[in-house]
Amino acid sequence: MSPYPGELSVPARVLLGPGPSEVHPRVLRAQSAPLVGHLDPFFLDLVNQVKDLLRWVFETENRMTFPVSGTGTAGMESCFANLLEHGDRILVCVNGYFGTRMCDIAVRCGAEVTRIDQEWGKAFEPSAIANALKDNAFKVVSIVHAETSTGVLQPLEEISRLVHDAGSMLLVDTVTSLGGCPVEIDKQNIDATYSGSQKCLSAPPGISPVSFSEMAMDCIRRRKTAVQSFYLDMTLIDKYYGSGRAYHHTAPISSVYGFYEALRLAHEEGLQRRFERHQRNHRALVAGLEAMGLSMHVDASERLWMLNTVQVPEEIDDADLRTQLLTEYGIEIGGGLGDLKGKVMRIGLMGHSSNRRNVTLLLSALSVLLNQRGIKADADTALAAAGEAFES
Repeated sequence: MSPYPGELSVPARVLLGPGPSEVHPRVLRAQSAPLVGHLDPFFLDLVNQVKDLLRWVFETENRMTFPVSGTGTAGMESCFANLLEHGDRILVCVNGYFGTRMCDIAVRCGAEVTRIDQEWGKAFEPSAIANALKDNAFKVVSIVHAETSTGVLQPLEEISRLVHDAGSMLLVDTVTSLGGCPVEIDKQNIDATYSGSQKCLSAPPGISPVSFSEMAMDCIRRRKTAVQSFYLDMTLIDKYYGSGRAYHHTAPISSVYGFYEALRLAHEEGLQRRFERHQRNHRALVAGLEAMGLSMHVDASERLWMLNTVQVPEEIDDADLRTQLLTEYGIEIGGGLGDLKGKVMRIGLMGHSSNRRNVTLLLSALSVLLNQRGIKADADTALAAAGEAFES
């Protein structure tokens, strides 16, 4: 072995898993721009533009809307750590892997956690939340909008009304939904939310957008104890990114460059066109998969457009199939998590990855691999079904 590492050589991949998604060349170019200081007037003005674009994509007027320096889990922790103090009561709605993570983080914040569960692959009915809220006082109710582990989209409007009627705040995970389907913070009356840069916004991982309502910020300001995380304390980050510009941490400058360009691309496309593109490509993929005889895990009325869970035929090993798909075709898709490990494959059509070429490429490759495993899957039939869906 050489005593020195070789030059970086990254294999070509088509990223159709649960994240990250493919990154537009403009974003990669933006990340290669020269560095400036993290308190340079140019950079601080750029952060202000990022905040404005985030308000646009979140569809909110919330002043406290920031790009947190960290991945989506940092955004998750920032919401929980800021809103919860030791002994606070929280209701966590779990219908997948990331609801379970919410419970873990809430416990670490010292909160008293009440957990309600729904089958992995189904959305919560408002009645389930109403029953949990009955005769119980919760400071926060948390739920996942787009559950990446199951492919379920959770309707929020009625649940939000129930939560606020009970005097609680609504905390929502929008990691997979932001930029791929409507989030509508203000319309849905969401008090706190977090997302990630690497999914439907198609920037590299490393930035987690968060947004807090005035009600949430008032709660944070009235805390009896300091936020347990200095790094994620929103009152300190507000001073850093606000008018005071007080030093807090060194922001990931190149990541912010790339994130700004990714948001600009979304703005150029427009939210409605972007949502329609994700929905159209989702319909085409599902039509092709079903034409090959595969079944979707989630009912059509509750499916995400951006993350598709496909049931694994009993006679095949999904890990073996996904490995062959990666090594022979350079296509990455994901396996199941938690309760769904070995039972589903997760196919992402997010952001820059959500296009017709990737849908037809994946259907063609899957048909070959399924036939090799003795499952009759006709590529022409699948592609024809997808084509009809593209044109409908």
